[in-house]
Amino acid sequence: MIKPLRILGIDPGFGRIGYGLIEQSAGNNWVGVEYGCIETNPKESFVERLKDLHAELIDLIQKYHPDRMAVEELFFFKNVTTAIQVAQARGVILLSAIENGLAVDEFTPLEIKQAMTGYGRAEKGQMQKIMAMLLGIKEKIKSDDAADALAVALTSAQTLWTAKLR
Repeated sequence: MIKPLRILGIDPGFGRIGYGLIEQSAGNNWVGVEYGCIETNPKESFVERLKDLHAELIDLIQKYHPDRMAVEELFFFKNVTTAIQVAQARGVILLSAIENGLAVDEFTPLEIKQAMTGYGRAEKGQMQKIMAMLLGIKEKIKSDDAADALAVALTSAQTLWTAKLR
C-alpha cells in the first residue's frame, strides 16, 4: 500500500503560527487532516518563544510525518520590529523542516490567494470558507492563521501537480 502524500503548511509568526496538514486522497483530491495554531507565551523572552516554536513544530512533524513543508514568505510589514521577529521565526520553521528531511516550498501571500481564489486580494473570511470547501472540512475554520496555513499547503500541492504535467 502506497503512503499518501502529506504536506504541512505553515503561516509564520512568533506569537501565533498557523499550521495545516493536508493529505492526498484517492482520485488526487486533497483533504484536511489537521489544522490549528501554535501559540507562544508572550511572557517568555523572544528566544524562549523561538525555542518553544521549534519544539512544537518538531512534535507536529513527528506526529504526522509530512513529506514536505510549505511556508508563506514574508511580504510586507508596517512594523519593522515585527517583520524582523517573524523573519527569525521563519528561520526556525525552515530549520525544523530541514532537520527532518522535508522538502520546502515557499509562496507569497499573493501567490497563495491567487491559487486558491483566482484573486490576489481575497479577504480572511473568504479564505476560511474556501479552504473548508476545497479540503472537505465540515466545521468552520475559526482561525484565519490555520486557514492560511491550509492554503499554503494546498498551493504546494497544486504546484506539484502542475510540475508533473510538464
